[in-house]
Amino acid sequence: MPSDAPSNFPQQPGTDTWEKALTVLQTVSAPRMPKGAEVMTVRIDHPPGSAGTPPHRHSGPAFGYILEGEMRFELEGEPERVLTAGDTFWEPGGDVIHYQDGNNRTDTWCRFLVTMICAPGQPMLTLVEPEELQRRKDRRASRSA
Repeated sequence: MPSDAPSNFPQQPGTDTWEKALTVLQTVSAPRMPKGAEVMTVRIDHPPGSAGTPPHRHSGPAFGYILEGEMRFELEGEPERVLTAGDTFWEPGGDVIHYQDGNNRTDTWCRFLVTMICAPGQPMLTLVEPEELQRRKDRRASRSA
């Protein structure tokens, strides 16, 4: 079994071909799942230089994987970071603001997959109004010059 497999990964006798095909990319504690939640997987394609989605939040947790390019990623309370192809990310959803998902490059596309758990009857993404961003500015990590 791969050394990075979770401890609860099944132990099966016989061929280990399927085990060698496994690479664990991300493990997080299970988020709260609202009753009746929907799960949605989307691909986002940001062209070169795109600022991406304006500040927003998700009604439930989101798990992502960078397919190509580079993404500027910033969640409320965390410093901005650049993710590259093969990196994973997650956000808890709910009240947390997702400030950035823009393309960090001006010469190539940024493409990523996101699987979101959407609370029933709520949109998968809600833009945050400028007034709320101003009220919560103390929750944003300090930014380098």
